[in-house]
Amino acid sequence: MYATAFRRGRTVRTIAASIVAVAALSLTAACGGDGDGGSDNAGKSNSSAPASSGGQDAGTEKGTDAANGAGESGTADKGDKGGKSGAADVKDAKAQAQKPGAASDDEPIGDCDINKTVLSVQNVKNPINHMLLKATNGAGVDCKLVGYPSLKFGADAQAATPVNEDSKPQSVVVLAPGESAYAGITTSAADGSGDEGSKIDSLEVFIDGNEDSAKVELPGGSVFVDSAARVTYWQTDLQDALSW
Repeated sequence: MYATAFRRGRTVRTIAASIVAVAALSLTAACGGDGDGGSDNAGKSNSSAPASSGGQDAGTEKGTDAANGAGESGTADKGDKGGKSGAADVKDAKAQAQKPGAASDDEPIGDCDINKTVLSVQNVKNPINHMLLKATNGAGVDCKLVGYPSLKFGADAQAATPVNEDSKPQSVVVLAPGESAYAGITTSAADGSGDEGSKIDSLEVFIDGNEDSAKVELPGGSVFVDSAARVTYWQTDLQDALSW
């Protein structure tokens, strides 16, 4: 009975030891498997990291190169357009300067040349005892008529015809090529109060800025002139020339 009990106890201990050993082996295997798997995953992660980094670097470089290329292209295009625009502006300026009659901002407008100015005189019905002097710019550039024309009626005249000071305009008359200006001439007093009247058969006209004069044919060949004779300042409007 005692032997049987001993054997049973030994058997129990043997079985318990076997169970403990199996459990230990299972635990060791589990731990070893986890460690190997973690190591493999870490290795895979580490091995893939450089490839990913290289891809990002390549993408960044491509993006940077593309941006730089676009910037250089945009700058070149703007430069080309700017150069073409500048060349066009210079060409337009040269063309403007070559236009006949165009006055440069740097060049002042000169006096009208009496040799290139067409002068004529005509009688008018109203007011009475008046004539109209017309000056037309026959030059190819703008010119100015300063003040009033100096008139010499007859070869024996001692002085020029006086000016009507009330007719002075606001500004100097400037004529473009082909444009005209006017001066009104009172030949004699309407009421006959003038002195030293006589018929005159010649008229000589001087304009400011010229030493030469121009002989102008009188309508009908002669005109009666007395001490009341006057001339107006140059006017751009015909009616203004006859309103004094």
